[in-house]
Amino acid sequence: MTCVSSVEGVKTKTRIRRAAEGQWLNVAIVVVTAILFAVAWPTLQLTHQVSPPIQPFVAALATFPFLLIRSNPALAWAVSAISALVIPRVFALQDGYDYPWQVVHILVMLALLAAVSMRAAIPVVGVAWISTVLLFLADTPGTNGRGWAVGLTAIVVFGLLIRWLVLSRRQLAQQEELSELERTRRTILEEKARIARDLHDVVAHHMSMVVVQAQSAPYRIAGMSDETRAEFESIGAAGRAALNEVRGLLGVLRSDGQVAEHAPQPGVQQISELLEGSRRAGIPVSWHTDGDPRHVSESVGLVMYRILQESLANTARHAAGAAVEVKIAYETPIASVSIVNGPPRRSLVSALTRHESTGGNGIIGMRERAQAVGGVLTTHLHDNGGFEVHAEFPAASA
Repeated sequence: MTCVSSVEGVKTKTRIRRAAEGQWLNVAIVVVTAILFAVAWPTLQLTHQVSPPIQPFVAALATFPFLLIRSNPALAWAVSAISALVIPRVFALQDGYDYPWQVVHILVMLALLAAVSMRAAIPVVGVAWISTVLLFLADTPGTNGRGWAVGLTAIVVFGLLIRWLVLSRRQLAQQEELSELERTRRTILEEKARIARDLHDVVAHHMSMVVVQAQSAPYRIAGMSDETRAEFESIGAAGRAALNEVRGLLGVLRSDGQVAEHAPQPGVQQISELLEGSRRAGIPVSWHTDGDPRHVSESVGLVMYRILQESLANTARHAAGAAVEVKIAYETPIASVSIVNGPPRRSLVSALTRHESTGGNGIIGMRERAQAVGGVLTTHLHDNGGFEVHAEFPAASA
């Protein structure tokens, strides 16, 4: 419960912060839209032959779609593109003005196209890009349409790159959060298991002795009065009740651990998925495997998966952008996994020193996992600043 409450508290704070940031963004969008409309309305008479009563409506068609840039960029782009298709065909241009749209309208369309490329579904991005390019090729004067086509393509490519970067960072953050949650959950379960052992070994043992002595006292001590005998019986009954409560408490303390043990756990079959996911998240990881994964027991496979997961998360935190090489050997009688990353952009020595000094996290946790299945884990800091984690296990753990 403590682990879940802590995680939910962090998520709640994150949601509150994002909601506050979203409110400010919405206010900014409204302000920008108002400015664009304030520019489009009075300048419309300089670009198009529109009667004064209709001018505010035409200016609204050109600028108001910007209000949806955050909530629904695809719909906003569609409205803006349709208005761009209709306006020059309904209203003639003023003499001396060559472009079919106001500059404000062009800026809105470019902004919406960028928003679509960053946030809409990929098929929608393709439709928006091709349609906008065709619109500019058809309506812009002379050969300017070709230049606009190149510029529009550059906007879409830039938006897709931003989209990929944001998605990669989000996946890395989720992976780190899962790793941190796993460490927290494991620490809590280990502490609860330790408390349960202490209660069983100390409290329950001594309480059992009290019950036995209280129940046997009338038979061991001669000449005991009825009042004394009743007192010992009362002590025995109270001791038995307390012992039952302690046993119930032990069941509660061990229940979460038992649920966690029987819950589906990742293993060697999920390692390739973990590595592929890390590569998609932006970690330049390569890997090589030898042997048959069927040689490895489930417990060893789980430990290998967790060590890989933790090492990749550590690389993302302390050596972002560094290449990672993973070697996995499913051999008998010894299975092994090795993770080597290149030099980080900042000092990894201080990060590792801080990691080790705090205790209970990162490398210490990986080492304890390896020892739990009869294995050994070693680490090595290379001269170039790179870092290596190597673990070996008996293929079939004891």
